[in-house]
Amino acid sequence: GTIAKSGTSEFLAAAQDGSSVDTSHLIGQFGVGFYSAFLVADTVVVTSKHNDDKQYIWESDASSFSIVEDPREDEQLGRGTRVSLYLKEEAQDFLEQDKIKDLITKYSEFINFDIYLYTSKEIEVEEEAEEADDEEAAGDATEEDDVEVDEEDEEGTPEGEPEKKTTTKTVWDWEIINANKPIWTRSSKEVEKEEYSKFYQAFSKDSKDPIGHIHFTAEGEVTFRSILFIPPEAPTNFYNEYGKTGDNIKMYVRRVFITDEFDDMMPKYLAFIKGVVDSDDLPLNVSRETLRDRKST
Repeated sequence: GTIAKSGTSEFLAAAQDGSSVDTSHLIGQFGVGFYSAFLVADTVVVTSKHNDDKQYIWESDASSFSIVEDPREDEQLGRGTRVSLYLKEEAQDFLEQDKIKDLITKYSEFINFDIYLYTSKEIEVEEEAEEADDEEAAGDATEEDDVEVDEEDEEGTPEGEPEKKTTTKTVWDWEIINANKPIWTRSSKEVEKEEYSKFYQAFSKDSKDPIGHIHFTAEGEVTFRSILFIPPEAPTNFYNEYGKTGDNIKMYVRRVFITDEFDDMMPKYLAFIKGVVDSDDLPLNVSRETLRDRKST
């Protein structure tokens, strides 16, 4: 289908031919991003509650929709909005924790609000503690049984604490995924050297500190902020793959990842440079044609 097709370049061309008014700010305001949810979901349900109104449910299968008052007393949000996607059979991989983490890290790692994911992890717990809880839940034993147990303990249990055994238990909790903050939005005078190093390591997945960096703001037709790093070591096969397009420079618009595919962002002999470029002046669905036409980017 064409639901996710962005007619950015065609829209700009038509707007410029038909009127002298700048309409580029309208791009991305028509809900295409939301309706792209139907690429992976058969049904989308939006539950929303305003402070001064009742809770409502909007439900759609892309061909029709309905809006009803939410009758579920145990599902009241109090305030806010919840979006539920009922995934298609071929899109079940989006339920995997690693898949969701990768998507959030790639596209929304540096947005201003925190994103939490309900994740599971395995921990080691003492079996003795679990057994004690089970005994307490089972109820009190008879007086005769208590006497027998006490006698056995006095005769057969050696002095000192019993040997502790552990077992693996799965626990669930909310985990913040985008903990890495966009330090390039701050003035370079406010950022410490240790912060640059930590940011570089988290951003590049490198365990070593960079040799150097440059943090700057450029103003022109498009204003953007950037931090560029010199890695501590040259990439593997750097000379053998000289001239190939890399993904070391990542472009963001208002902290949302857009692309890392550039042919002429950096000279070929500087392809080892890593960093970010972020602009508040471009639309979120900016096209490659727009980037190419605006030479200042």
